[in-house]
Amino acid sequence: MKEKIEAAVMKELAVLGFSGAKGVTVEYIDEAGRGDLTTNAAMVGAKVLGMSPRELAEKLISVIEKLEGVEKVEVAGPGFINVTLKSEVLKDVTDAATKESWGKNESLSGKRVMVEYTDPNPFKEFHIGHLMSNAIGESIARLTEYTGAETKRANYQGDVGPHVAKAIWGIQKLELDPHDAGALGKAYTTGSKAYEEDPSAKVQIDGLNKVLYDKTDEKVNEIYAVGREASLAHFEELYKRLGTQFDYYFYESETAPIGIELVKQHPEVFEESDGATVYKGEQDGLHTRVFITSHGTPTYEAKDLGLLKLKADTWESDSSVYVTAQEQQEYFKVMLAAAQKFMPELAAKAVHITHGMMRLPTGKMSSRTGDVITGESLLSELTEAARERAKESKAEDSEKLASDIAVAAIKYQILKQTIGKDIVFDKERALSLEGDSGPYIQYAYARTQSIQAAAKEAGVSPKVDIPATDGERKIAMLLMRLPDVVQRAQEEYEPHHVATYATALASLYNSWYAQERILDSDRAGERVALTKAVGNTLKTSLYLLGIPAPERM
Repeated sequence: MKEKIEAAVMKELAVLGFSGAKGVTVEYIDEAGRGDLTTNAAMVGAKVLGMSPRELAEKLISVIEKLEGVEKVEVAGPGFINVTLKSEVLKDVTDAATKESWGKNESLSGKRVMVEYTDPNPFKEFHIGHLMSNAIGESIARLTEYTGAETKRANYQGDVGPHVAKAIWGIQKLELDPHDAGALGKAYTTGSKAYEEDPSAKVQIDGLNKVLYDKTDEKVNEIYAVGREASLAHFEELYKRLGTQFDYYFYESETAPIGIELVKQHPEVFEESDGATVYKGEQDGLHTRVFITSHGTPTYEAKDLGLLKLKADTWESDSSVYVTAQEQQEYFKVMLAAAQKFMPELAAKAVHITHGMMRLPTGKMSSRTGDVITGESLLSELTEAARERAKESKAEDSEKLASDIAVAAIKYQILKQTIGKDIVFDKERALSLEGDSGPYIQYAYARTQSIQAAAKEAGVSPKVDIPATDGERKIAMLLMRLPDVVQRAQEEYEPHHVATYATALASLYNSWYAQERILDSDRAGERVALTKAVGNTLKTSLYLLGIPAPERM
């Protein structure tokens, strides 16, 4: 109905001479007694058309009230037009909300989108930033799929570079086993500290980095191969726990030679500076970045140029979404500015989304110093905290439930706010069943499943009907919003719209459940149907957030 009203209003404004109707909105009304939807069209259009808001409102009302499903239209305040919908519309919404395809649309039908996210580095820990990138990227990928695009998930992993040289130096220094993925983080920390504090170690590590690129030392090659395999296998275990399956894996060892060649092929874009090859970003209002070092090794900038081309050669897309930390924003601008000079069509497809930092109450952690709570350890800590609760639940597999609750706790805290903001992660709040948490939404969903199971046992079948009470109407009206929420979240690349919506629906349903009888009422069938619609909508919302939806809790 929101779309129908928007279309009717825009068409009438165009007829009257206000083409495009910029600034006109149609919104849902949260305040009881004022109707269901409201538009500011009369106030915005009046200024352009030289009418009073009231005069224009009357013209628009005559169009809106003819729409099927509209019960009443009236002017409020200085010229808002409030619309009340017929109860039959809400019956249709409830029915649609029980279907598996509820909330889907085809706005991106025919489009091909690649979403790259997580991007951990072998030989280093899977840190909290990787958890953020994974949660955000997976949700964006699901939103993109849900709105009709053919979507591929990509993971770009840094398997060459100074961090690898530091880790291998540390492995050799400490005589660690490269088969042990858990030891690699310790090796990296050791090498990183030595690189900054010991000039001779810095020279050795720089030399080791060159050896790794050139593959000239068999012993180093063997350590590298074993450590890389151990790291990547360990990451796969984490991806599985987080609910992500990637379609493509890209590696810096693949993109580095491509990037070097691209830089060398375009001397008109890059120039020499103190033995290094740079791009002077000042010409674009940015800053200068090194693409090839004086040692002849590629920097992240050159590798990302190679990635841009390798992605396009691997799977042609209409847009390529990158999810990275906010600290990479300016660097990325320079890389794309350089790419624009000789790969404009590929640079134009890049969509760079940046997220803030996750901090614990003690502050930011640093993998360089070793003072770090890794993404993996945080996930394990939350799983352990959820384990006792899971044992007391009705779930058949309490261990799986504990893991599902932990994933919900982490992902919701990441996704509940605008992506660019920093997060202070509060474990107790994240695991709470009292609201504003992933487990709270999971619990509300499990409640809807429990009620449906009890209804089936009692022989009560769902019966979709028009809302008979104010509480039923409020729920049906909130159900109606899901398609708009999905569309907005996808267009803005902001999953927090879904998180906020799911929390509101869970809260409204829980309040209604506490006040009303369901199975022992004279509207048992209708209330079971409404419960089914709420459950399906919560399950869809959780799916779009990349959060598991346990049937029992």
